[in-house]
Amino acid sequence: MYTGLLHTHSGLRYVLLFFMVAVLLKSLLGWAKNMPFGKLDNGLSLGLFISSHLQLVLGFILYFVSPNVQFTGAAMSEKAIRYWTIEHWVMMLVAIVLITLARAGLRKIKIDDLKHRRLFLWNLAALVIIVVAILQSGRPLIG
Repeated sequence: MYTGLLHTHSGLRYVLLFFMVAVLLKSLLGWAKNMPFGKLDNGLSLGLFISSHLQLVLGFILYFVSPNVQFTGAAMSEKAIRYWTIEHWVMMLVAIVLITLARAGLRKIKIDDLKHRRLFLWNLAALVIIVVAILQSGRPLIG
């Protein structure tokens, strides 16, 4: 079960990355050129929202079955165990909260420029946190 979950969680990151890059590029272009906020913008944002929350659910399941997560006093003094036990999930949870905030309330905003700007800035902040979390693990960004 652990191996299958880990592979699913690892593979889904590419789906999330696709949506993240697509949302960032589309919202930056829409913001810079004052383009209307259309169905594609909404769909890409929804895809990012869904894939990030699916990652969250899989990540929480993995958290409780992973051999890398240990609840001992010594876990905090060992860098790799501390990363998986505390740092990884906290940073990723913050990133997912930012992704959620980017999408929250978009329907209430009537000005397309503000929708694009909101999506771009909040999701850019989420991407920065995700990149920092991945680099902190010692793993490559891609691969």
